[in-house]
Amino acid sequence: MKKRSAIVVGAGIVGLATARTLAMNNYSVRVIERNAKAVGASIRNFGMIWPIGQPDGDLYETAMRSRRIWKEVSMEAGIWHDEVGSLHLAYDEKEWCVLQELMEIYSYREYRLFDPAQTIITSPAVRHERLKGSLFGPDEMIVDPRQAIAALPTWLSEKWDVEFTWGKAVTDISYPAVYMGGEEFEADEIYVCSGADFETLYPEVYASAPLTKCKLQMMRLSAQPDQWRMGPALCGGLSLVHYKSFMKAASITELADHYKKRYPEYLQMGIHVMVSQNEQGELIVGDSHEYGATHEPFNKQWINRLILDYLRQFAHFMDETVTQTWNGIYPKLTNGEANLVVEPEPGVLI
Repeated sequence: MKKRSAIVVGAGIVGLATARTLAMNNYSVRVIERNAKAVGASIRNFGMIWPIGQPDGDLYETAMRSRRIWKEVSMEAGIWHDEVGSLHLAYDEKEWCVLQELMEIYSYREYRLFDPAQTIITSPAVRHERLKGSLFGPDEMIVDPRQAIAALPTWLSEKWDVEFTWGKAVTDISYPAVYMGGEEFEADEIYVCSGADFETLYPEVYASAPLTKCKLQMMRLSAQPDQWRMGPALCGGLSLVHYKSFMKAASITELADHYKKRYPEYLQMGIHVMVSQNEQGELIVGDSHEYGATHEPFNKQWINRLILDYLRQFAHFMDETVTQTWNGIYPKLTNGEANLVVEPEPGVLI
């Protein structure tokens, strides 16, 4: 039988994941990317595969499935990955109370509560002053997003015969054709995976959807000397009021009220502080959350300063030199949902 054909617009992680699934289901797949390589939100993040942040149900099951796929693909494609887990740190009795409640609520997830001594053994980066303890999650895994997103197209081409067209912007779609200036391709199915670009294709669809854009500021610190590793990814207490899975703790409201008084600037800018480490030993630190339809391209130094100040409350490193700063723009649903799937015309899915 003749293979069904598919075109995927966008070579970020959503486009690459879509291409993989289609190819595994015996489609002939072409991915079209407007840039010479993926440079958007998919390479501007921590590289954290993060099940601990998801509540029970579809989101948690999706996160665990994502982890399994990332591990399988990383091993096949030779992509560096580090199954280090995560460490959420408590320096306040209210934070420690939340961690203890989460341990009880999610006992089946194999979390572990560590006292200060166990915490410091687990990560030499943790500051011991005022430390109450930590919650260790075993499932979190780190990839280097820049390396991974660059390597996946080659793997998809070699294993699944996925074709890539780089440096061509799809400016119009009229099923079954996609148009790039004077060029066009046709396919049985078309998938639009263009991230936070709400303006080029089907702008009326995006305008009617509950969507906004989120700007995140992040930084990279120097590779640590002597191949020093920090162990698990580290999170300060502010992360406890950021992720949906932690909202089940009975005392989370009390902690949030405490933060409103102590960290009003942080909550106003959506700042919670995490750090991961890549293969080279560099540290990726962030982040903040600003919402709106249009964002200035410039980073706010005072936001970076707040992030670093908070980081130093719970972690210290051998070399804390900031080598890069950047921001990423991500699509965000305003109705609390995690996914948007729309059929703007028959044969086309956003």
